[in-house]
Amino acid sequence: MILPIYLYGQPVLRKATDEIEPNEIDVKQLVADMQETLTAAEGCGLAAPQVGKSIRLFIVDASDLEEDYPECVGLKKTFINPEIIEESEETISYPEGCLSLPGISENVVRPRTITITYQDEDFNEHTETYTDFAARIIQHEYDHLEAHVFTDRISPIRRQFVKGKLTNIAKGKVGARYRVKR
Repeated sequence: MILPIYLYGQPVLRKATDEIEPNEIDVKQLVADMQETLTAAEGCGLAAPQVGKSIRLFIVDASDLEEDYPECVGLKKTFINPEIIEESEETISYPEGCLSLPGISENVVRPRTITITYQDEDFNEHTETYTDFAARIIQHEYDHLEAHVFTDRISPIRRQFVKGKLTNIAKGKVGARYRVKR
């Protein structure tokens, strides 16, 4: 089922998320719904707060980006209860957008490489290292679990430039090509 994507201004996007215990919720159904939602919205990542759930879960599907970003080969995963445990000192600036902030794109500086621990849909533990665009996608979705959106990471001057757009999104004065919750 395609879920509505919550837009900037919805309180759930600024709320702390809770860890998930096995059998607490139907994780597999939620992930299937989120994957369908992500595909319909033509995105590469989606966090549970973006579909109204204050839980520590996000999905990524960068399989369409493999040709341009070889580090994204096979990057279609579910991250449950993730924690970034290491970040490189080397950073990269690159434009980002967000399904919860339609029509806004800004350069964001992020660590080039990260190491993350997480659980998969069966609650098996993993520790993996990602770099470049794959790391960026994961960090962006991870930020949603920490009650942040990408515009929190741009310079104060750039934030002033997008303030009007953010206000319009929060007031529901924005169009999107996918189902949204205003």
